[in-house]
Amino acid sequence: MINRHELSRIVFGCGNFGGLGSSPDLRDKGDGRETALALLDHARAIGLTRFDTANTYGGGDSERLLGEWLAAQDKAFRRALQIATKVGNPHGCADGDTPLSRTQIAGHLDESLRRLGMEQIGLYYIHEFNALSPLDETLEAFDRALAAGKIAAFGVSNASIDDLKHVLTLASGPLRHAFTHVQNEFNLLAQGDLAEVIPLCKAEGLSYVAFSPLAGGLLSGKYQAGRAAASGRLNDAPHFYQHLLTDQTFAAIDGLRARADANGWTVPGAALRFILETPGVEALIIAPRSLAQFEGYGLAAETLA
Repeated sequence: MINRHELSRIVFGCGNFGGLGSSPDLRDKGDGRETALALLDHARAIGLTRFDTANTYGGGDSERLLGEWLAAQDKAFRRALQIATKVGNPHGCADGDTPLSRTQIAGHLDESLRRLGMEQIGLYYIHEFNALSPLDETLEAFDRALAAGKIAAFGVSNASIDDLKHVLTLASGPLRHAFTHVQNEFNLLAQGDLAEVIPLCKAEGLSYVAFSPLAGGLLSGKYQAGRAAASGRLNDAPHFYQHLLTDQTFAAIDGLRARADANGWTVPGAALRFILETPGVEALIIAPRSLAQFEGYGLAAETLA
């Protein structure tokens, strides 16, 4: 399902460490230290070199755990990695400020560097846009971070076509050259970016990175119409995915399962193949919570071709 030469297109997502994403209400649903470190060890063992987190994942625990793991790795390996983190989620904003103000960015960037044990963030994302923080102020803060050597490149996440165009209009000089990535939701059930965002990324030389390749687990193979799964993100955070529980969704899942069966793949592996075969998608983010889920993706060491 995944060829060894495609590993450079697979990003290991740390969004389940210490909680599920950024929501304080889901802190008790995430992976603990032992599990997180074991998953990171396996990611290294199979050859992954790209890791993604955010300052608000698990209330900062995701960065802390990734930083602890990085500190235990050899210098040569660390130098070969791309470490990405993000700023701008409302859950990380102090009262009286806005999530992407210059003060919030400067403070959170220093905290991210401290938790990760790094002097420079390889890829720093605007986590999500909002109407409260002027974009020129946000980009000025990113420009200062770039000039100070605290970030090497930046990207945007959860970006609409208008957000993307706005950044491209305002970013100039070294900051424009440092604008390299767009990270949005893309999977079999969420293909809206095919219309405008992905073509614009290609035209502007931006790498498009897909998150949520399994649509919250709906494309894992364990969900069928009229039959609930015993566990999974849909159970832990149903409000994020209930709108997808439609006849159209389950018809798409049946089609994915048929493709998997025809090719001798797992259903999750087929979901990843769909993304990897989509023109204009440079990479995708996986967030397995067990070694068995790695295997389900086709990412067990013994099965990599």
